Amino acid sequence: MIKNVKGIIAYAGIAACMLCFNTISQAQVDTATLSQKLERAKDKIGKDAVFLLYKDGKTVYKKELGKFNIKTEQPVFASSEWLTAALVLIMVQEGKLSLNNKVSDYIPLYAKHGKGYITIAHCITHNTGIQADQGISKFFKKSNYKTLEEEVNDYAAKKEIETNPGTQFKYSNMGFDIAGRILEIISKRPFDRLMQEKLLRPLAMRNTTFTNENYNDALSPATGAKTTPADYINFLGMLVNKGRFNNKQIMNEVTVNTLLSLQYPADKINNEPKNVNGLDYAYGNWILDKNSAGKTTMASSPSMFGTWPVINLCRGYACLLFTKELSNDLSNELVNDLMATIDEKVPAKCDQ
Repeated sequence: MIKNVKGIIAYAGIAACMLCFNTISQAQVDTATLSQKLERAKDKIGKDAVFLLYKDGKTVYKKELGKFNIKTEQPVFASSEWLTAALVLIMVQEGKLSLNNKVSDYIPLYAKHGKGYITIAHCITHNTGIQADQGISKFFKKSNYKTLEEEVNDYAAKKEIETNPGTQFKYSNMGFDIAGRILEIISKRPFDRLMQEKLLRPLAMRNTTFTNENYNDALSPATGAKTTPADYINFLGMLVNKGRFNNKQIMNEVTVNTLLSLQYPADKINNEPKNVNGLDYAYGNWILDKNSAGKTTMASSPSMFGTWPVINLCRGYACLLFTKELSNDLSNELVNDLMATIDEKVPAKCDQ
């Protein structure tokens, strides 16, 4: 039996996948049984939703419900972290920076106030040690800053160091925003423009942006992405294909493996969002499962408000559940039941 928290995340992605398999092969899955189980759980999915499955190099299934379709644009909040972490690692891949570089190498203000030991890696693993605001509202409140530069500089001057960098996981927006500002400095481009050039355009994510609709507010690399199901599934498919998309190598395999590699085990994580409680953390994503060698085989970067992306490397697919809101009250028994139904006919292709 999987942990209850794994059920929370895996159910969302797998529920999407269950429907997806209906169009791939009737022989692969007992679709009638799955449909019955999903009908009973329909209130947890919502009236407006999109389910997508990427497999074998393309999106092989879509299910559009209510007012949502594959081109529906909406904020994905915490799911933005996976995109930002990927961009950071692309810049590492290109030799533009190292994860071990100190923030103060790029922003001298961070050499003061006890922040001189914060590294890029700390920023994209919620380990800066900077004291964060408390409560869920901290992720959605108005920034009161005009630019990312202004906001990140203010973190240096006004936010206190609470713990030594790298010693305690503290979930907040600040680290990813700091990393985003450093990318602006080394590239001499606004964050959203760099994201477009290095990741979004190569992945044909034409309707994805980090640009804030209110141009008087700073954008947020941590929570600011607005995207569509059709776009985000391309990103997931690239990860499943070891960094390739449409016969182009967007990220090399080593970089993909680094992105998904364990950084902080669950027993060393606290104050994480409830929907990922008990999971290990990589770079901008949460590890749902690993093989016997400790390599990530299943990962997600869920939002607390409706976006549930899942990649399953052993079974070779990516699933996306895209909704306005998703209940976290998901049954461990139901999740295991759904997974067992699929696994009977879709075996893993790697060591468990």
